[in-house]
Amino acid sequence: MVVFDPIQARHHLHRTPELSNREYQTSAYVERALRSMGVTIVDAGLETGVIGEITGGSGPTVALRADLDGLPVTEDASHALRSQTQGVMHACGHDLHIASLLGAAAQLSERASELPGSVRLVFQPAEETGHGSDVILSSGVLDDVAAVIGFHNNPNYAPGSVAVGEAMMAGCVRFEVNLRAQGTHGGYPEKGTGPIEALATIVSALQTIVSRNVSAFDSAVLSVTEVHGGDVWNVIPTSAGFSGTVRTFSQATEDRVENRFRALVESLAAGFGLGVDITWERLARPLINNPELLHVLLPQVATVAHVADLQPSMAGEDFADYRAKAPLFFAFVGSNGQPGAADWHSPQYVGLDATIPTAISFYTHSAVATLRNFA
Repeated sequence: MVVFDPIQARHHLHRTPELSNREYQTSAYVERALRSMGVTIVDAGLETGVIGEITGGSGPTVALRADLDGLPVTEDASHALRSQTQGVMHACGHDLHIASLLGAAAQLSERASELPGSVRLVFQPAEETGHGSDVILSSGVLDDVAAVIGFHNNPNYAPGSVAVGEAMMAGCVRFEVNLRAQGTHGGYPEKGTGPIEALATIVSALQTIVSRNVSAFDSAVLSVTEVHGGDVWNVIPTSAGFSGTVRTFSQATEDRVENRFRALVESLAAGFGLGVDITWERLARPLINNPELLHVLLPQVATVAHVADLQPSMAGEDFADYRAKAPLFFAFVGSNGQPGAADWHSPQYVGLDATIPTAISFYTHSAVATLRNFA
């Protein structure tokens, strides 16, 4: 049996990130590492991503998940681990996730005969696009699992700490609005319909949705993040538009926000004499832990890490989609904790190697405790 070094693996992975659905070398690296441990590779028909299987005694199967992809971000760091792939960076710390699950696989494979069931290792592609979970779900590899367990590193907590609760991460919606107008000369606005003024009015009005439609005891965010319209200084354009995101922790809140969003946009566009097209795309559901698993596994987490106070995140995670197949358990594992540490998706993001031992213990202890619970 080859001795596996998760820290060394993390260093390699951080230097060689790949974008969503292009994780070919990352997948090959993971597969080689699993084979060196004697872990069975499951042919799930994936173009990128890897599924491993550690077969223990008779009993249920529990899935452990890590994500593979980097981001189109240029790393702004001078340390030795700096990405060697131009314009691509593990700015969300998925290299920490991969190395930790490989480290857990090494430990669990050595004690496979003691396991009261089997452990399925899911190395998922394309988490950052919001569609990688769909690939895993459609492959069928989660059809027979009793639970799915995962984590995300969190630079707001120090290494050695874990934060966990019921509501972990928000659901994520991407919206896009396109206003259709009658273009005209900038000196003769009365001969057309102006989408720029309408856009400004609509964007301003949308800011009232959360403040006047969502309870102060609930949480929601609506952010307009991109605006476009016109490309000639003296021409009123034929179209203008904007896009952005909505984050909520419940489907009921998302539905309420969507209904008000559509009503405001459509009525205001009509008031300006414009046509309008609206796209409302759900990229991730709210990530809510299963209460039974939370009750069973929280004491296990406390044996391997300091349990920190949870601050739920408004970022999205497609791990939530796996709730369609099995109960979920998900945690934040501290990865930096220094004052002013950059957050996910920043060119200055730094995840520390010290994250990995705690993450490995989180995986292994959670897997064994879950198998025993369902057995």
